[in-house]
Order: sequence, then C-alpha cells, then structure tokens
Amino acid sequence: MIRKTLILMVVLLAVLPAATVSSQNIEITVTGIRNTNGYIAIGVFRDNETFRKEEAFFKTRFPKTGMSDGELKVSITLEPGIYGISLLDDENSNGEMEYNFLGMPKEGFGFSDFYLKGITKPKFDDFKFKLDPDQTKKVTIKIRYML
Repeated sequence: MIRKTLILMVVLLAVLPAATVSSQNIEITVTGIRNTNGYIAIGVFRDNETFRKEEAFFKTRFPKTGMSDGELKVSITLEPGIYGISLLDDENSNGEMEYNFLGMPKEGFGFSDFYLKGITKPKFDDFKFKLDPDQTKKVTIKIRYML
C-alpha cells in the first residue's frame, strides 16, 4: 500500500507542473478620458454570446487618480486565451451605463484595440485578441463619448 501511494505521488509531482497554466499580463492604455469623475470599469469577455448577454467573464474597475492628459494606464492578469475587453467611463459611479431619452449613451465607452465609429454595438470579433503564453499584451482603448 505504501509503495502504491509513493508511486502515485511521484507521478503526480511529475505531471502537475506541466498542467499548470501561467497567467499573462495585459497592459491597457485608456485614452480620451474627459474628466476625473467616477471610475473606469472594465469587462472581459470570451466570446460573442457572453458579450451579447453582457455577462463578463471578469470585471474590475480603476480609479482615475493616475490619469494624465486624459490617459490612464492599468493592467490585469489573465490566463492565455481569446478575450475582448469593453470599458465604461462610469462618471457617476453607479456601475451602469447611463442613457438619454433616445437611448444614446451618456457616458463614455470603448473596446480593446477597436474604435466604434457607428452607433450599433460591435460584435466580439471586432475587438477580440489572442493572449499567448509568456506574453505581455498591450491593448489601447480609446473612449468614445456620444453626448
């Protein structure tokens, strides 16, 4: 019995390091921030379905205290994979996008390496990127304000 346990432990120790997945850093540069009110909220999505349903895989937010000339640099850490980042400039700190009576966003928004020029929500494929192992990914998000 002790011999079988010892063999199992040796096998597990040999296999476990190969099974671990290292996390990778994503450096995000947010540009075009119009004021210091509120905070920057980020949602990370893995596919078009979760983006369409607004069910982010990962959410975080950052204060604008480090902002300089409308630009803020932040970073997050994720495992390698396919991702897309959306951003909300939550100027009133309520955790939700504000809209006017016509349904136009009153707060700023943006997407990873994609600037939305139209008025319809983009598809995940428009702003997705691949995060490779042993890579520090740099992403730029230019905020758009419609009002």
